[in-house]
Amino acid sequence: MSSVQEGTTSADLVKAGLDPAMIFPFLLDDFQLQAIDTLNQGHSVVVSAPTGSGKTLVGEYAIYRAIAHGQKVFYTTPLKALSNQKLRDFREQFGSDQVGLMTGDLSVNRSASIVVMTTEIFRNMLYAAAQETDDPLEDVETVVLDECHYMNDSQRGTVWEESIIHCPSSVQLVALSATVANAGQLTDWIESVHGPTQLVHSDFRPVPLDYKFCSAKGLHPLLNKNGTGLHPNCKVWRAPKGPRRKGRSSKPIQPEAPKIDFVIAQMAQRNMLPAIYFIFSRRGCDRAVKDLGSQCLVSPNEKDQIQQRLNKYIASNSEAIRDELHINALLRGIASHHAGVLPAWKEFIEDLFQQGLVKVVFATETLAAGINMPARSTVISALSKRTERGHRSLMGSEFLQMAGRAGRRGLDSEGFVVTVQSRFEGVREAGQLAISKADPLVSQFTPSYGMVLNLLHRYDLDKSRELVQRSFGCYLASLDLVEEEDLLEQLRTQLGRLQGVAGEVPWADFEEYEKQRGRLREERRLLRILQKQAAETLANELTLALQFASVGTLVTLKSPQLRGRVTPSVIVEKISSSGQFPLLLCLTDQNLWLLLPCQAVVSLHADLSCLEVGTFKRPELVQPGELRHGDQNSLPMALAVEDMAKRYDLQTPQYDLAGEVLTQTKLVQDLEESLKEQPAHQWGDRKKLKKHRRRMEELQLEIRERQQFLHHRANRHWETFLSLIDILQHFGCLDSLEPTEIGRTVAALRGDNELWLGLALISGHLDELSPYDLAAVFQAISTEVNRPDIWSGYPVPTKAEEALFDLAGIRRELLRVQERCNVDCLAWLEPDLMGLVEAWARGSSWLDLIANTSLDEGDVVRILRRTVDLLAQVPYCEAISDRLRNNARLALKAINRFPVCESEDLVNAVADENKAINPATERVG
Repeated sequence: MSSVQEGTTSADLVKAGLDPAMIFPFLLDDFQLQAIDTLNQGHSVVVSAPTGSGKTLVGEYAIYRAIAHGQKVFYTTPLKALSNQKLRDFREQFGSDQVGLMTGDLSVNRSASIVVMTTEIFRNMLYAAAQETDDPLEDVETVVLDECHYMNDSQRGTVWEESIIHCPSSVQLVALSATVANAGQLTDWIESVHGPTQLVHSDFRPVPLDYKFCSAKGLHPLLNKNGTGLHPNCKVWRAPKGPRRKGRSSKPIQPEAPKIDFVIAQMAQRNMLPAIYFIFSRRGCDRAVKDLGSQCLVSPNEKDQIQQRLNKYIASNSEAIRDELHINALLRGIASHHAGVLPAWKEFIEDLFQQGLVKVVFATETLAAGINMPARSTVISALSKRTERGHRSLMGSEFLQMAGRAGRRGLDSEGFVVTVQSRFEGVREAGQLAISKADPLVSQFTPSYGMVLNLLHRYDLDKSRELVQRSFGCYLASLDLVEEEDLLEQLRTQLGRLQGVAGEVPWADFEEYEKQRGRLREERRLLRILQKQAAETLANELTLALQFASVGTLVTLKSPQLRGRVTPSVIVEKISSSGQFPLLLCLTDQNLWLLLPCQAVVSLHADLSCLEVGTFKRPELVQPGELRHGDQNSLPMALAVEDMAKRYDLQTPQYDLAGEVLTQTKLVQDLEESLKEQPAHQWGDRKKLKKHRRRMEELQLEIRERQQFLHHRANRHWETFLSLIDILQHFGCLDSLEPTEIGRTVAALRGDNELWLGLALISGHLDELSPYDLAAVFQAISTEVNRPDIWSGYPVPTKAEEALFDLAGIRRELLRVQERCNVDCLAWLEPDLMGLVEAWARGSSWLDLIANTSLDEGDVVRILRRTVDLLAQVPYCEAISDRLRNNARLALKAINRFPVCESEDLVNAVADENKAINPATERVG
């Protein structure tokens, strides 16, 4: 990445041959001059600057520059609505003859010097360019990628990366992006895949922002003077102390949220209108219009102007108006703007807002995505939102994108950003978001069936792999690779040190040794159980026998007083006790006197001769378990016991002589001897060795998992690419990696799952359908309808339903093969709205259509436009019948009427274009 020299002046640009002062009647900001200088050096440029800072001017300069050179500019946007807006703006700025438009179903003045298009159309054009003798990028000097931060979009991100990867290096790129955290990485990546590229970054806002917070008590400053924290007067809401109601119905006390009319009134008093009021639901936007009641925000003169514009709009768009509630609100300067509203009505609202006639627009966040609607203030009603993955807080970039709409350059000295107290979020959360930084761009690159077929049509497998691995995602992974490799090296070093300590250990022998030790522990445990069982069996027999034993009888004792030692002894005296059995006064071979109960005797040696105990003095022992050391008088007797113990086995408990105990004892002894003979028995600290071994195994596992993770990150796109090849081969789309006629048909299509669409077209199940039924089926296989509680008053057409039933088997097979190949690519089959689409194709009025469905008007237009996009592609597919091709043209004509199609001036312009061009792929039919 190159850096742009600071301090570029207009004089520098004059030397380059094009004076900005002759183009723009105002002084340019430094970052604008730097970006223009970069273009004049012949480099591509990434401009990263806040929303509303004037990035678009760089794209406009590129247009003037290309026209001066006799060259062309392609101006790409992420959304069709943005393309239409740019078309209107550029026609007014450069003249209608100089500006063309290309969308999925429309091609207007495509040979003009400035061609506005969606980024998807540009990507499609790049894929088709190498296959045609007529290069659509001939004479194109610059491609402007407006709203380039849309690379973050999960639905459209891949298109942006493909466009940059495949754009010829001879074409300069102007990437205009809102502030992102990793603009430098984006620039480096573009330079690596496209050519010399410089980053122009600016944090400067020509209209500074003043952050406010609105609670039920009023409107207050949010940040301190330095903008680094909360304003000293901001108080974090805390629940009041005191007794709370008890019972199941009691709820935690929550802060009071200000009503919308209160917020608007506070802003109107401070001259903070016009404002965009962001609410994260369509119903919420429409409800807010109703909640403002009769509040009027415009003067009588402004109301008259709105009425005049409204009358003119109704005269030309009689079916594209909202209900009386919204019309009355519009006359008071209030409107809502969201995806459920008709595109024509939204454009009308945008135009009124830009003229300052609408004072408050309640909008979903999609309005912040690039539509040119600057306001004096923006209001962000909540700091969290519902998503497909649950409820979450706003991200920094989302907040900045909405906040950036505040402040109109040349009109306002400052813009206002108002955050509102809600039941769940307050001043603390608002302050954190207000000072948060932008989030980084992440790659959303995902190979598709169309990508695979188009690459294999142009390149061999190795070149295709190179192009796939040039994605932004692979680039980011390569940056992480250095850090991950360093960490892996550290882990390998740790493993090496441990192997140096214990690496010579034959771990197979060690494992066998540990296995034998485990068995020995288990056999010892079993021996103890057998001994206990034998002891319990013999205890009663010994106790009874001792009643009849004579003084001088030899016995074997085992008691706690002897510390577990099995001790030879002689009975010197039997002393009566309070119990059933006498206490025994015994003398051991170690000259110890003990007074013990009969239960302490574990062997009775009645077969041996009794000893003569004599009449020497006995100690006076009273308590059972009492012990006393003998003296010289008792020593001869102790020696006699010791002598007998040497001659006979007096140290084995009688229960140990049981057959099963003897067998188990022998097994234990054999195992002990076997362990002593193993080499591992001689290895130092085996406990430490086991610890080393465990740590080595942990390190080996972590190294293996990290290597797998790195491999996956570096190769996941290519692995997906190969899986898609397998699926395409299964369905006959590839022959030795060359696209077949079926494959070329699939490659000509664009959708969420091009293979599913292609298989449906070539199946033959659609050939006999009427144009009306065909339109209905095309909607069902190409469009997801995810609105809740969907309802349509039109019955599903019989023929279309039968065709859809026939297609279901193909879909099941496709999903089965995809699952086997670990590919998750949805194949729509949505019959609920087929009756509605058929009714529209047969000529139903728009008012009747909307009256018979629960969907919003904007949703119906979106669904019908998706159907139009697919119908427009069908005539250019190879492997289909002429009947299907002709019916697709008739179906397209039947449903592509206002308000589904664009405005009349655009539609009429299509007649002048070459109709042999497929607008979806830019291929000649």
